[in-house]
Amino acid sequence: MKLGIVGLPNVGKTTLFNALTHAKAAATAYAYTSAESNRGVVAVPDERLDRLHEVLETPRKVYATIDVVDIAGLAEGASRGEGLGNRFLADIRGVDAVAHVIRTFTDPDVAHVRATPDPLADVELVETELVLSDLELAERRRDKTAKAARGGDKAAQRELETVERLIAALREGKLARTVARSPEEAPLFRDLALVSDRPVLFVLNIDDEQTPAAALSAHADFVAWAQARGDQVVAVPSRLEAELADLEPDEAAAFRAELGLEAGALDTFIRAAYDVLGYITFFTGDFRSSESRAWQLPRGWTAKQAAGRIHSDIEHGFVRAQVVAIEDLLELGSFPAAREHAKLRTEGKDYVVQDGDVIHFLHTG
Repeated sequence: MKLGIVGLPNVGKTTLFNALTHAKAAATAYAYTSAESNRGVVAVPDERLDRLHEVLETPRKVYATIDVVDIAGLAEGASRGEGLGNRFLADIRGVDAVAHVIRTFTDPDVAHVRATPDPLADVELVETELVLSDLELAERRRDKTAKAARGGDKAAQRELETVERLIAALREGKLARTVARSPEEAPLFRDLALVSDRPVLFVLNIDDEQTPAAALSAHADFVAWAQARGDQVVAVPSRLEAELADLEPDEAAAFRAELGLEAGALDTFIRAAYDVLGYITFFTGDFRSSESRAWQLPRGWTAKQAAGRIHSDIEHGFVRAQVVAIEDLLELGSFPAAREHAKLRTEGKDYVVQDGDVIHFLHTG
């Protein structure tokens, strides 16, 4: 599962990346100096796993993770190769979802594309370039498909109708992800790997002294616009969080208290990103286990598919799943106690896993 951090140059993408991954990637005050994407892994915080680990007294706990890619800044004209446009567009095609960083912080030493912050204008600039890039790609696909369609290929004719509908939407400036598609058309969209087809989380990069709540209130119009599209918005003081990432947890907490700042901005971002990627969490662990573990799973997947997350042999040899809601297990303390209180149930391979399920898989082999 891969999340790409994108945005205009000098909006704080690399600073956010450093805060998330505790890396020390170079962040500069000049546009287009970071040609290479930075890559890291971030754990998804989950208090439920912390409590499960304590209750079951397992030797260790393992969080679910997200692969994070800090993608080079996009410039106006990126769809024509301006700035690092070609690199940007190639990298964004390799991610599952996008965290779009928008600058609202003030710093005269860090150049920006406009004199004053304007979140909506920045978003429109970036999304215009994404749509133009997708339009070029879709038009090339249309030209290729049209030849086969003229020859009487029925599959090509159906594809051509879909591509023409996509092109019409892109020419109107609509994102590819807004174009409705049938299950039969979905493979075509996956094959095209359109850059405006990714789910998006907007991240306001705010001043160190500003609280996330105050920032979201100050940009209420933008938040309302994003939410009307079905997108989430979070606010993070990325520079402050990157500095605190270098401290021990106790030191960071003391520093926050001294400044009168709240904790949790990064956790809120990570959880929101996890939701945008379309994942839920199920857990494994009992008194005989060496670990309590959180597993990510696409929403709507079955118990048998969940077994495959752990090991392909468990999926292939799946017999049944013993399932208990994590809150019930935490209250009762064990699988045997959950069974005694009729909270532990047996599910088959087609059971749709729910967020917070703790599962013990029974399998052959």
